[in-house]
Amino acid sequence: MMAKSKSVSTKNKSERAILVGVDLRKIPGVMPMQESLAELELLAETAGLEVVGELTQSLDSPNVKTFIGSGKVSELKSLADEWDASVVLFDDELIPRHQRELEKLLGESVRVIDRTALILDIFALHASTHEGALQVELAQYEYRLPRLTRAWTHLARQAGGGGGRAGGVGGVGLRGPGETQLEADRREIGLKITHLKKELEKVRAHRGRYRARRKRARIPTIALVGYTNAGKSTIINALADSDIYVADKLFATLDPTTRKIELPGGRTVLLTDTVGFIQKLPTSLVESFKATLEEIAEADLLLHVMDITHPYVEAHAEAVMETLEEIGATHIPRINVLNKIDRLQNPSTALAGLEMEETHVLVSARKMIGMDEVLEAINKGLYESLEEVNVMLPYEEGSLISQFHEQGWVDKIEHMRDGVTIRGRLPGRLLASFSPFMLSTSSAE
Repeated sequence: MMAKSKSVSTKNKSERAILVGVDLRKIPGVMPMQESLAELELLAETAGLEVVGELTQSLDSPNVKTFIGSGKVSELKSLADEWDASVVLFDDELIPRHQRELEKLLGESVRVIDRTALILDIFALHASTHEGALQVELAQYEYRLPRLTRAWTHLARQAGGGGGRAGGVGGVGLRGPGETQLEADRREIGLKITHLKKELEKVRAHRGRYRARRKRARIPTIALVGYTNAGKSTIINALADSDIYVADKLFATLDPTTRKIELPGGRTVLLTDTVGFIQKLPTSLVESFKATLEEIAEADLLLHVMDITHPYVEAHAEAVMETLEEIGATHIPRINVLNKIDRLQNPSTALAGLEMEETHVLVSARKMIGMDEVLEAINKGLYESLEEVNVMLPYEEGSLISQFHEQGWVDKIEHMRDGVTIRGRLPGRLLASFSPFMLSTSSAE
């Protein structure tokens, strides 16, 4: 319910921002409001903004017109003037009406940006490949289209990241000269969205063909997932002896990277590093990144990297699981990799407070502690943890029949008129492929 200022360096020429957080009592978030605001501040700093203060309020539900109460809007305007702030950052996604009303009441000198727009702009700044730039650009345009109320200058600069495209917070919500170009702008954005979707469909098809080749080669794929800044890139560097960019900041890695690693016994597998998740991850971003996120959804095993030192590690894990559910990846076997134990005096104490059903390994990727244990857990998860199944495989599914023999354990096999009935055990990573052909125990007897 209070406004809070922060000490400001007069030498810093970055745009100044005020954070706005609302504790919605009827809609609790994954993390408490203050922790979520602390994360928003890190996002703001990643985008090059200087946070000079914050304003908070507790409400049962958002104000219909302005999200926060009318009195808080007046207070926010006074604070923006007092602290010379040109940006107001809301910790929740604003509907178009909220944004329009707030911009009108706060005046032309203050831009209103919500958490979603901020994340999209950070992704635009970090997209270093053509594919990443396409995905971010699509998400940005789909976010902006319903909010278009006047000719926005971003149309002249083209949104997105990489390849010379404009990114950064400066590209969000800029006001144009008037509303006479509204329909033309909408048509232009609609055409851009259609074009970007076609381009990304080509990317998706290419990735699909690449995954099909990997499956034919019988090379299992492990996907690293986790909250942003949990240490995924450091772990893939440690396991694969690679040099992927690592930084102690949010979304340091955006584009997926795949490396080969060797397991105990000499088997080779592919390990893919993917974009970090975050609470309130924009739906448009998840949708636009389908081509990339399918690398997770079609993996044989997931390594869920968690920063065990973070006070809200369980909330972070919950946010990751929500995203995995959204992309249809909760059925894939998981290993929890609890990272940064070198920062704890007693890692077992921190572990005691966590409830985990999956296999877990304590590691410090930075100090190369626990890497052998991770490889052993991967080996066991891929090849040693077998589950009992009964399947009826049609003869045209010859590749699955061969795969059962090669990677599973056959207890009983019977050749029928329409196919082969097999009772045996399979690695958990293969269950999804065989699930359409599963039989009940009684029908297989």
